[in-house]
Amino acid sequence: MFRVLLVVCGAFGIAVSAPAFANGKAVYDAKCAACHAAGVAGAPKLGDKAAWAPRVKAGEAALIQSVVKGKNAMPPRAGQNASDKEIKESIEYMLSTLK
Repeated sequence: MFRVLLVVCGAFGIAVSAPAFANGKAVYDAKCAACHAAGVAGAPKLGDKAAWAPRVKAGEAALIQSVVKGKNAMPPRAGQNASDKEIKESIEYMLSTLK
């Protein structure tokens, strides 16, 4: 049985299962950190509440679409051929760092 973590980001509460959260970090480390750890080309840094605030306000679905379609300097699917599941889990992980 999975434990459920409640991640609160701004006005949003996102339920994330523990295995998905762990996988989201692994996806982030493998496919997102190269840009989001250092803020490359304007990518919001992991844990930067101010940079993420307007994105969080737009909602998780909008964040997913930004990754799927690409946004600003980020190519579609972050240039990583990430699956829909990986994109969702990595976004959930990144949002969880905004405590």
